[in-house]
Amino acid sequence: MSDGQDKKSAPGARWRTRLRSRLRRPLSFYLTVLLLIAIVPSFVFSMIILKRSIDEQERVVTALLRASTGSVTRVVEREIDGMLTTLRVLSTASTIDNNNLEQFYDRARSSLADTDSNLLVIDRAHNQLFNTRVPFGSRLAKASDPTSIDQAFRNGGPFISNVFFGQTAKRWVFNVYLPITTPLGNGDYLLTLTQNAENMLKAVNRDVLSPGWNAALLDGAGNVIASSDKALAVGKPFFMEIVPALRVGVGEAVHDGVEYRTVTEFSVLTGWKIVAWAKSSDVDAPALWSYLWLSLGGLLFAGIAIAGSAAIARLLAQGVKLLARDAHLLGAGRPIAARKHMIAEIETVSTALAEAAQARRKAENEIRFLMREVAHRSKNQLTVIQSMLNQSLNAAENRVDFAETFRKRISGLARSTDLMIANAAQGVDFHELAQNQLQPFIPDDPLRVHLSGPPVRLDAQVSQTLGMALHELATNATKYGALANGSGTIDLQWSVSDGTFLLAWREKGADIDPIETGSLRKGFGTMVLERMLGMALDAKLERIMHSDGIEWRVKIPTEKLGADLSVQP
Repeated sequence: MSDGQDKKSAPGARWRTRLRSRLRRPLSFYLTVLLLIAIVPSFVFSMIILKRSIDEQERVVTALLRASTGSVTRVVEREIDGMLTTLRVLSTASTIDNNNLEQFYDRARSSLADTDSNLLVIDRAHNQLFNTRVPFGSRLAKASDPTSIDQAFRNGGPFISNVFFGQTAKRWVFNVYLPITTPLGNGDYLLTLTQNAENMLKAVNRDVLSPGWNAALLDGAGNVIASSDKALAVGKPFFMEIVPALRVGVGEAVHDGVEYRTVTEFSVLTGWKIVAWAKSSDVDAPALWSYLWLSLGGLLFAGIAIAGSAAIARLLAQGVKLLARDAHLLGAGRPIAARKHMIAEIETVSTALAEAAQARRKAENEIRFLMREVAHRSKNQLTVIQSMLNQSLNAAENRVDFAETFRKRISGLARSTDLMIANAAQGVDFHELAQNQLQPFIPDDPLRVHLSGPPVRLDAQVSQTLGMALHELATNATKYGALANGSGTIDLQWSVSDGTFLLAWREKGADIDPIETGSLRKGFGTMVLERMLGMALDAKLERIMHSDGIEWRVKIPTEKLGADLSVQP
């Protein structure tokens, strides 16, 4: 990377380093953050769903309340319409005059016997000509609602009064008026049906309302006719200032600092108003409790989750501390015992550290062993090299011949040493050793050298000795034997039987004279075969001369091949 690129990347690296430093937190912190990330969106989503559900429920309740107030309105209007129908029927009776009022009284009393209404006949002077509440002929005072009487005469049609206190009934009542004029000109009268205000309680029954709600029937002046709330007195103004204004539907009102929800309906027939109301706190209480329980539940679950995460974090931290201590022990080369832990991954790491410590101790032991072996074998190799030097010097005809011979022998020794070091722990495979030593001597046609035998592992020192022997055999074959011409072959076979390792070196197609000449030579190769194999490995050697080449047969006890090393499957 160029200097310019280094300068550009340096600020980014410093920024990442600062960011990692600022984000360095305990494991419990990140577990808590993870839980909050999982809980908070769910909690917010639940709040939204709850809000929408409550809003929908409120719309349903409002619709039901409007339906309820509409139902009250229809009940009231049916009652008033029935009273008007009764008045119209009674107005078609026989001529009404002072001479037949008693007969008319009897008929009206009989007709209204099964109803909650009573009939009055009132003239323009507000006099009651009779009242079916009392016997005919009883002394009657003037009518108790002169304002409504005058209004009814002025309208000339049906008229419904406000609530008022009836002097005859001695209770709060309302009247339905129907003006009539007698055909004989005896005067104008009001046929009047009167009912007690308490009879309208059936219209504002609490059973048709939602819990916490009340309803009241108000007259045109805003006075209470009937109410499901017994605290509201009949004939008194309604306690909230939402009447007599003509405002219908859902609304809100405040009285003495208390907020109320209201639903109002207006009766066109009577001019009365039906009001349903409830305290806003009572209406909102279920929603508030739902929010409260959801919040408390969320906090409780969050607390449990955070406590659980803290416990898990402590377990992880404890496990990490133990792992850190084991890592220090591993660094110090001390033994480590595998630990049991509640968290499987930490237990796996602990087991791995214990195995690593064991492997390290084993490797260190092997290294110490190899160092001792290297020191020992270095001494042996120096002795071998000295013998190689002496034999090469005695056998060489000139310095060039000496240098070449000595170089090849050193090279063979080096190849054996390489195999020994590479396979010090598991032993050297004989096939690999033979192939390694013969490789420099194999001619262009590789079929001229044939190797066969079972897998056999050799001790490092044994492999070095056998490697030198194979090197010398190949050297002799190249100088005097089967590899000295272009057609000779070598067949190297080995086997293990009855505790003996048998090695057979057979040369074929060699020239006779060189063989006879070579057989008389007592050089380094012969010394290796006869002395080193015989003395170091207790080998028994047999040299057989064939007409086409030499054969060496070597028998070595298998226990000399190396401890715990034998024929492999």
